Amino acid sequence: MANGDYYDILGVRKGVGEEDIRKAFRKKAMEFHPDRNKSANAEEKFKEINEAYQVLSDSNKRAQYDQFGKAGVGGNGGSGQPFDGFEGFGGFGDIFDSFFGNGSGRRSRAQPQRGSDLQHRVVLSFEESVFGAEREVDLTRLEDCGVCSGAGNEPGTPIETCSTCKGNGQVRRAQRSVFGQFTQVITCTSCSGKGTIIKTACSNCRGGGKERKTRKIAVNIPAGVEGGMQVRLTGEGDAGRDGGGTGNLYVYIDVQEHQYFDREGSDLTYVLPVNIAEAALGAHKSIPTLDGNDEDLKLPQGTQPGTEFRIKGKGVPHLHGNRRGDLRVTVDVRVPGSLDNRQQELLQELAQSFADSNGSSPKGGSDDGDDKGIFDKIKEALG
Repeated sequence: MANGDYYDILGVRKGVGEEDIRKAFRKKAMEFHPDRNKSANAEEKFKEINEAYQVLSDSNKRAQYDQFGKAGVGGNGGSGQPFDGFEGFGGFGDIFDSFFGNGSGRRSRAQPQRGSDLQHRVVLSFEESVFGAEREVDLTRLEDCGVCSGAGNEPGTPIETCSTCKGNGQVRRAQRSVFGQFTQVITCTSCSGKGTIIKTACSNCRGGGKERKTRKIAVNIPAGVEGGMQVRLTGEGDAGRDGGGTGNLYVYIDVQEHQYFDREGSDLTYVLPVNIAEAALGAHKSIPTLDGNDEDLKLPQGTQPGTEFRIKGKGVPHLHGNRRGDLRVTVDVRVPGSLDNRQQELLQELAQSFADSNGSSPKGGSDDGDDKGIFDKIKEALG
């Protein structure tokens, strides 16, 4: 919002006619127009001049301003658009836009356009995600025309310099306004900013210089990837235009589930089912690994449900390092859902033994040797 009095900003006395205000505005606007005046405060001064003119050129706003000051016109010239005052002056709005970027502005010759990025999705087995893999994907992408090598003209025919822009890709357009004559630089419409004209278009690409081709692209999947990750292949996307770079290919990873293993970061997890006798007495268990060699795991006596054991270095390779995570084995003590007669007898004998050892029997409990014998029998019965 302008700080000074609107009449002082335009350099006129209070009570002057509309024509005097218009003349004063034009004079001030030409003096402080950013294209003519390169001082640091020219643009801000230019805005103040416009704000003052919007109020003083409107009879209703001017009357409110004369009586109440800026409070009478909302404190901002009565307009939410600080440059509306230039409309109606012979196309000045377009010229002003060209300086401040609100309209057509300065348009240059055809600029290089980077090619589009492409996407492809691959599904890996669990083992492939852990150890890495190489996949070959069929990819359809935009490439330079194989007939004209991207030039767009029929081989053997000339590409001529545009006679309109003389090969510059741009033309200058003069425009008059109340502030004088201004020149805009715009894209040449004859050659679309390229600076050249193709007389005979390529019969294969019809002058576009590009065609879609299907290629087989080798994709190296690093060890340790997870589902949802992406692998970027730089320069394997669509070809660019007008000298622009080639886009990239992004390969998105999906991973199938494994029959035995899950993954938590760089660790593999495995649930080891054991029966109640193995948990109580201890046991040696064979643990599968993704490497193909089983690992021996010793369960101590009295292993509780949910106990976790770690087998070092049998997990997933770190994506950005040489180390591997661990294989975490969680014990799941399985209670049988059905028992044969012998198993029922042994468990009943075990239950009685526990009851005796807890003081339920006047004779007291059986010794450890007897209890162990019962567990051995149960273990044998449960297989």
